[in-house]
Amino acid sequence: MSSYRSSLLACIVALLSLCPSSLTMADSISSSTAPYRLRFFHTHTGERLNIVYRHGNTYDPIALTTMSHYLRDHRTGDARDYDPRLFDLLRDLTIALGRPNAEIDVVCGYRTPWSNEYLRTHGHGVARHSLHMQAMAIDIRVPGVPTSELRDAALALHRGGVGYYASSDFVHVDVGRVRRW
Repeated sequence: MSSYRSSLLACIVALLSLCPSSLTMADSISSSTAPYRLRFFHTHTGERLNIVYRHGNTYDPIALTTMSHYLRDHRTGDARDYDPRLFDLLRDLTIALGRPNAEIDVVCGYRTPWSNEYLRTHGHGVARHSLHMQAMAIDIRVPGVPTSELRDAALALHRGGVGYYASSDFVHVDVGRVRRW
């Protein structure tokens, strides 16, 4: 590994150690020391990701960067660092569904302000201040699970916003304030 990469990794680890405890001790259904794994399929890019992003109470900074890139705005290619609480929410959601190894279909991850405004002004029902632009939201479905069941499981977690889009067959979840639509 180059000295630049080593230095960069050391800086990332040092910065993470300074982060508030919510970053390293997330609210989670399972407090196991087992690896925290998520599996994704992106419906727009066709990409798959199977990744361990956390071990016990410690997030893997390289995995977080990989996941943030994976959830990039598929229209522009721009990425933003995701709030890791969203990944914990997704993991806990799959556990609550009784499908801890489920592959999550990603309908929409991060959105640039440009993409958000484009969708908003073209009749897609997008909020002007969407948490997608803050990398705190994701639109998903879980194959084999009705979206109404996915919505109910997300609501039961009481961990942020939940939007149900029955006609488009997806559920929005975020780590903002608790609300529903």
